[in-house]
Amino acid sequence: MKNFFEGIAWLFEEILFLPYSTLRELELSSWVMANAINWLFLLVGFSAMVYWILQLKLFDQRGEENKDPSAHSFL
Repeated sequence: MKNFFEGIAWLFEEILFLPYSTLRELELSSWVMANAINWLFLLVGFSAMVYWILQLKLFDQRGEENKDPSAHSFL
């Protein structure tokens, strides 16, 4: 049973965490490149937020939103 858990540990440490190890080594030479994935996630999240806000504004301008206080069951 010990070999089974050591095999799982080897799988995670040597195979599945390899991208994280390369990013950790890359940080010593280039901080921006090491955090490129974080910048990408920030860009995607920010663009999704802008899209959501523009869609909310569009629905509000069309008058499609039901603003009646009894429109929602939780009120």
